[in-house]
Amino acid sequence: MRKLAKVFVSLAMVGLFIGAPFSWSAAKNDWPMEAFEPDLTNLPSLQNGFKVYANHCLGCHSLQYQRYGRTADDLGIPRELALESVVFTGQKIGELITTSMDPEQDKAWFGAAPPDLTLEARLRSPEWIYNYMKTFYVDEDRPLGANNGVYPNVGMPNVLLHLQGVQRYDAATGQLFLEPGTGSLSAEEFDQVIYDLTNFLYYVGEPNRLERQRLGIYVLLFLVILGTFTYLLNREFWKDVH
Repeated sequence: MRKLAKVFVSLAMVGLFIGAPFSWSAAKNDWPMEAFEPDLTNLPSLQNGFKVYANHCLGCHSLQYQRYGRTADDLGIPRELALESVVFTGQKIGELITTSMDPEQDKAWFGAAPPDLTLEARLRSPEWIYNYMKTFYVDEDRPLGANNGVYPNVGMPNVLLHLQGVQRYDAATGQLFLEPGTGSLSAEEFDQVIYDLTNFLYYVGEPNRLERQRLGIYVLLFLVILGTFTYLLNREFWKDVH
């Protein structure tokens, strides 16, 4: 028995030391982060996030564990409309959301293939994604002309530059500032776009989250009722035992 207990303790310690670096690396950041509160009940936000992702992200970043059809159904989008609006690669509605880019070309252009983002919100956190997407700024010294406050020396261009406008970093104050009139959206409109995109990626990380939470309430109620009857039955069995 003692040997078995030692095995369990050893496995727990191994899991702790293996898991800690990943959570630490995802969370460690000196940039001041804005709070983000996802809302999976906000279907217009999720629908717009899906549209933004398809138009600006899917060219490089796949969602290879998510299907177009499942996404359209969950977000209340008719499948015919989804095929017209967000499927640009000739795929069928039941297929996985993949990019058409060649991985070898990705490596040649960016130095590494852009990662799949299906589980990015679970790996990094929605707050990280929200702030990351908002803190791109112009940096002529970088190969792709952009840098990032949350992820310094990022190897990704600012694909939303035309929406946000030209953002620069003031080294003296450590702050970012926008050049007025350089983007097609106002600051508030752009923030909403990034919120919707992040909200969508939060959904993609666990599409059945709301259903799981709903069922969890019934499971807990069942356990409470079962525990009550188990306690009463146990008391009945032992009441005559002295």
